[in-house]
Amino acid sequence: MRKPKVARMLFALFLGCFVMVILYFNSSLKPASEPVGESSGQKSRRSPLQTLYDGDQIESAIQAIHQGRRELLEEACHSYTRKRRVLIPEDLKHVIVDDKHGLLYCYVPKVACTNWKRVLMVLTGAAGSHRDPLAIPANEAHVSGNLRTLSEYSTSQINQRLRSYLKFVFVREPFERLVSAYRNKFTRSYNTAFHKRYGTKIVRRHRPDPLPEALERGNDVTFEEFVYYLVDPATQREEPFNEHWERVHSLCHPCLIHYDVVGKYETLEQDSRYVLQLAGVEDQVSFPTSSKSTRTTGDMAAQFFQNISPFYQKKLYNLYRMDFLLFNYSIPAYLKFR
Repeated sequence: MRKPKVARMLFALFLGCFVMVILYFNSSLKPASEPVGESSGQKSRRSPLQTLYDGDQIESAIQAIHQGRRELLEEACHSYTRKRRVLIPEDLKHVIVDDKHGLLYCYVPKVACTNWKRVLMVLTGAAGSHRDPLAIPANEAHVSGNLRTLSEYSTSQINQRLRSYLKFVFVREPFERLVSAYRNKFTRSYNTAFHKRYGTKIVRRHRPDPLPEALERGNDVTFEEFVYYLVDPATQREEPFNEHWERVHSLCHPCLIHYDVVGKYETLEQDSRYVLQLAGVEDQVSFPTSSKSTRTTGDMAAQFFQNISPFYQKKLYNLYRMDFLLFNYSIPAYLKFR
């Protein structure tokens, strides 16, 4: 009589374990948020990722340009990156998440990131009633907490989004971006926080016999002094680069994250429109067009590099070399070390 009873107990135990396993896998496989376009009452629609790789709604010439950029980036990563490592949350602090539309955007300062943050605030609802990105003050676009970053999610939620969301980044010719950062942070009188934080340090370390006023204010840093600061090995030993002059490959990790769209500042409007088309929101929001006449150009960058010796030009190029290689930018013709 004991054997049937034992058998029944074993069967019940097995059945209970089986149910627990099913429940566990159901919970672990369940997406962290609803699939794109499948919130209550909405008809399912294609995600931006599906539109990119399966779609035929976008001009084939644009598709071909971006496929070429993806392939070049992959080849460069294979050629110039020796070791692969695992992504950690620290790597994802610049990746903004739009769960509503299935987008991941890695923002790079001085590459139209203010306007992209504004657009994403409109798309995610963080802008409130604003439908025009330019109605959002620039400083509000940079307030932490308005937009979520991928580093804030759990490991399973991160992996799910990396697999199923459209990942995009915008890049710029490295030295034009660098000159733009210098002009904005060191030549504008209102940037006193940067002058105090970095300018005083640069003057103290790289200017012979600085005046007390310069040591106090740090508001007259020259471009040459800024270059000396960047190439000085002590700078990075002391602390990481500020995001405005940090290399794109260090901010966005393009050899660890497979970006689906690599937009370029040089074709900003066309590439931005392409991303919004993929997301299916081109009728909801437009990327702001820039009419700035003060935009940093290649000719302007060349003027700033005139007083930089070939020795320091080469050191600076070596510092930003991976950005040139990964994103297919040529060595600028104005450099003298070649």
